[in-house]
Amino acid sequence: MTAGKVKKAVFPVAGLGTRFLPATKAVPKEMMTVVDKPVIQYVVEEAIEAGIEHFVFVTGRNKAVIEDYFDIQYELESTLKARNKNAELDLLSSILPKAGSTSFTRQQEPLGLGHAVWCARDIVGNEPFAVLLPDMIMKSEVACLRGMVDLHAVSGGNVIAVEECAPELAHRYGIVARGDTVGDGFRITGMVEKPAKGTQPSNFFINGRYILQPEIFDILETQERGAGNEIQITDAMLKLLKQQDFTAYHYKGVTYDTGAKDGFIMANIAFALDRPDIRGLVEADLKALVAALK
Repeated sequence: MTAGKVKKAVFPVAGLGTRFLPATKAVPKEMMTVVDKPVIQYVVEEAIEAGIEHFVFVTGRNKAVIEDYFDIQYELESTLKARNKNAELDLLSSILPKAGSTSFTRQQEPLGLGHAVWCARDIVGNEPFAVLLPDMIMKSEVACLRGMVDLHAVSGGNVIAVEECAPELAHRYGIVARGDTVGDGFRITGMVEKPAKGTQPSNFFINGRYILQPEIFDILETQERGAGNEIQITDAMLKLLKQQDFTAYHYKGVTYDTGAKDGFIMANIAFALDRPDIRGLVEADLKALVAALK
């Protein structure tokens, strides 16, 4: 098991986004905007806030626009400079990663999250790394990954972010079993993917943020396909749990699943209401809409 600072993060962005067809026929789901920023930008900003230095995107076909987004666009910037659009230029500069801090690799077949993570093995190397599911954007006082990195500095090993759900909904999620308290979390003593109703070991579900040790790659190398005929990261973590510690970080903010239509809409509303420049208009329109429904 490798100790040390978590410096690299993997973003699995190869998914087809079929729940948002026809839009995702031409636009990657990660590039759909919440207010005026692509979903992937929110997730990358969370990683930056946590001290991540290298961003690894596992892509697929028709995802080149993501690579372009995190690059300089000379024609656009030249036009903005000519028109003295300095605020817009500053905005573009603020979202541009440092040269050499992004890597892109292909997941050539849609074989699941576990396979996508395995595709990043040579870029990650022999060090702990984060995985952030790009559909999930978080809203909290302390960013989810920041809290996980702080916990990892105390606990070592592997760290998974969890949230609480109503017990009767536990069958929808990957659920962890709770052990002794550690810092802002607890030791994980077991995991089960979508347990049958009434059999869940707790109501803590995995919410799409992970810090994993590099030994997971050796397990994923030979991992058999599981649910959905895909290589599941949960199956690999269960095997690693027999060898290494897993700690749960109890995240207490709000998570928006932008891969679902309702989650995407609610994310737009929530983040719009956080914006002083448009809050008043959005709030007034929402009140009028609700009043019209009565």
